[in-house]
Amino acid sequence: MRRADRLFRIVQALRGGRLRTARQLAEALEVSERTIYRDIVDLQASGVPVEGASGYGYVMADGYEMPPLMFSRDEVVALVAGARLIRAFGGLAMAQAAEEALVKIAAVLPEAERHRADAVKIHALTTEPLSDETRALIDRLEAATDARNRMELAYRDAEGAETLRIVRPLGLGFWGKVWTLLAWCEMREDFRMFRLDRIARATPQGTFRPDPSISLAAYLDRERRRRAPPEP
Repeated sequence: MRRADRLFRIVQALRGGRLRTARQLAEALEVSERTIYRDIVDLQASGVPVEGASGYGYVMADGYEMPPLMFSRDEVVALVAGARLIRAFGGLAMAQAAEEALVKIAAVLPEAERHRADAVKIHALTTEPLSDETRALIDRLEAATDARNRMELAYRDAEGAETLRIVRPLGLGFWGKVWTLLAWCEMREDFRMFRLDRIARATPQGTFRPDPSISLAAYLDRERRRRAPPEP
């Protein structure tokens, strides 16, 4: 967890006059109590009205509001452009979430920043929009990846022949026109890429345990080593 996210969550935990000990905060955020003590000191130094002491607990005065979000021009462009790309090429739930995220961000931006967001000239244009079926499949596979659900795929090859594969989904990739699923294929006992436009059905088959050797990081590491130039 990023430090900025952790500080935000500490402030949220202390809202409304709720007393929290350093141990409770540390357990909730999965960090050490020493880290919580340092974070509390930093919050107090930045003007956040946190009161309390080690061994007693901490509380924050009612009525404190976080300052408005401030983004640079490049950050605003990146957020708007990314949301527009997801709206055009992402899953149905992804597109809706991107739209709602922009509404929430605009609600807390100063007026000048809101105008800057509206003026971004980057748009996602396509003459071949994704079908609703493909968008729904993107959402389903993203959720399966997050939940570590094995999936049975009815998969068509380039000639249209269909096979059944049991896979462990590890990540999704977008290649400009085609979405692919990176997965561990239990039949091949190896990493495989599956084009989403060739998946006829995707059915959950129960969860799998995480394995560092069968992961997105392991695949990327293998590809880096495979493509590295030979040592002299």
